Amino acid sequence: MDRAQKEKVVEELGQIFESSGVVVVAHYEGLTVAEMQGLRAKMREAGGAVRVAKNRLAKIALEGKPCASIADLLSGMTVLAYSEDPVAAAKVAEDFAKENKKLVILGGAMGESVLDSDGVKAVAAMPSREELIASIAGCIGAPASNIAGAIGAPASNIAGILSTLEEREAA
Repeated sequence: MDRAQKEKVVEELGQIFESSGVVVVAHYEGLTVAEMQGLRAKMREAGGAVRVAKNRLAKIALEGKPCASIADLLSGMTVLAYSEDPVAAAKVAEDFAKENKKLVILGGAMGESVLDSDGVKAVAAMPSREELIASIAGCIGAPASNIAGAIGAPASNIAGILSTLEEREAA
């Protein structure tokens, strides 16, 4: 790899470290090519990506970035899993590590926060962006469905409610 290629890799890694919601650092020693492809495919489905880079180039790319302190994790055969969604990469990496003991999660970064392996597990346990949006939509939609149910109720139910209200006012 010549100097121009190295500079390009450092620039790409710098963009990854700046724009990603979460970066997970793991050792992948002993993984077969098929297993690594499986990890990449699962990460792609979740909206993330996996990158293997030379540790020296990754350390250079980390200089001046908010998550620069994860440089200490970059030793040995390391792989970077990252995604814009702050939970997706951690969730996929954690699930894959449970299935395959050769992937050992060392830690990572979430914005300026440095995570150890337990921190990555905690992030993986959080609901994803899609799950949160579905939950919020359900909360917003519940009152509207109650109103629609009341409007669509038989006229006798509405009449009963109105007569109860009249009785309260009279009393």
